[in-house]
Amino acid sequence: MIARWLGRMPADLVLDAVMKIEAVTGVVLAGGLGRRMGQVDKGLQLLQDKPMVAWVIERLAPQVGALLINANRNGERYAAFAYPVVADAIPDFAGPLAGLHAALSAAETPFVVTAPCDSPFLPVDLVFRLFSALTAADAEIAVARTGDQPHPVFCLCRREVLPHLTAYLLAGERKFERWYSSLKTVEVAFDDQAAAFENINTLDELAYFEAVRKA
Repeated sequence: MIARWLGRMPADLVLDAVMKIEAVTGVVLAGGLGRRMGQVDKGLQLLQDKPMVAWVIERLAPQVGALLINANRNGERYAAFAYPVVADAIPDFAGPLAGLHAALSAAETPFVVTAPCDSPFLPVDLVFRLFSALTAADAEIAVARTGDQPHPVFCLCRREVLPHLTAYLLAGERKFERWYSSLKTVEVAFDDQAAAFENINTLDELAYFEAVRKA
């Protein structure tokens, strides 16, 4: 998928895209409790006989120079996907910001991009578009948006925001949008791919997408 997308680009832009990829670590956020799915581990639930996390990895890994999986349960099962697994340093399943915090702490690249494990259809040009917008605006964080709806769990940020995020979490704060509202932010429109941000939160939704993809 990513190869076909790159194949449609001029050679100079392909080189630019590859350089962007190498500067970014991706993290699949799979550290939640799955409350709306009966507290099962969402990333390991099967969609067409493949764990949802595998769908996300398949789309995200070609877009980044390195990949991490943020998980707080079933670490050995996630490690079987052959990418490093990082757990939250912030206790008590503190949400996606804790996963971003873990990734920023572990990453060796200057940028980190996130994608949740329950969104198996994410855009294959997600990272390129977020990175391009962030650098053009000299922003600290780029957040995907469709229509009027931001999608904070699809974000790309500079690793330098880690101290700011650490202080925010240690103060007991957990709201993603409140955190990045105090940073220099650019929202990036993906109205041409709104369906790519569909997420699967319940077993009924999982059954629906299973049926749709089999149709």
